[in-house]
Amino acid sequence: MDDPIFKALADPSRRTLLDLLHASDGRSLNELCAPLDMSRFGVMKHLNILEEAGLITTRKVGREKLHYLNAVPIRQIYDRWVSKYAEPWAAGLTALQNELERETNMTTKPRNVNRIAIKAKPEQVWQALTEPAKTSKFWFNCSIRSDWQVDSAFELWSEDGAKKAEGVILELDPPRKLTLSWRFVSFPGVDGDSPSRMTWEIDPHAEFHGVTLVTVVHDEFEQAAATAKVLENGVPIVLSGLKSLLETGSSLTGA
Repeated sequence: MDDPIFKALADPSRRTLLDLLHASDGRSLNELCAPLDMSRFGVMKHLNILEEAGLITTRKVGREKLHYLNAVPIRQIYDRWVSKYAEPWAAGLTALQNELERETNMTTKPRNVNRIAIKAKPEQVWQALTEPAKTSKFWFNCSIRSDWQVDSAFELWSEDGAKKAEGVILELDPPRKLTLSWRFVSFPGVDGDSPSRMTWEIDPHAEFHGVTLVTVVHDEFEQAAATAKVLENGVPIVLSGLKSLLETGSSLTGA
């Protein structure tokens, strides 16, 4: 997994493209071409390499193809090579503080899009997402509670009995799609945020049998800037933990 990522990161132009997406995600090809002294074809080639390495994802919005930074592979490298046992929420708090200290340009298009390939069936992914005993192993030691019906409530509870997040099930299509509203109830700096939306898309890989692509889209957060930054840093950790659980049976820390 690491080799394509390291090769993709080795080129300074590709690192520049990632920096541009980090500064403002969800950009079209034209927007990414403007800051670079490079042909349109050259930028497209670099973007294809980044997408093949899993470092970016793309989504169609109207007639445009938008490019999004996918933080999951970088997070996996960090977990493997840098600090497996660092407190995960600390990263979110640091990024939240930095973001609140500068003006945030919010748009109506999806901004936080993360994707990961997991060697498991869609049904296994769905089960891991909806069973409290399993969610507690990859969602920061929190278990999810719901009766899993459209318009029903869901809650995320920590091991010490504190409710961390809540929302409503907006769309349910087992085992392929889950959409829910999202609001943190006990996290620093998010008290004034309105509910946003999180969508889990679970699709069998088109080429590799037994592999599932899991995509998480967080959007509708125009009035939830702080929540968006927490999830921008937290979702890649959750996805990495989900992959570790389903492929090895253990959490990221080996517990």
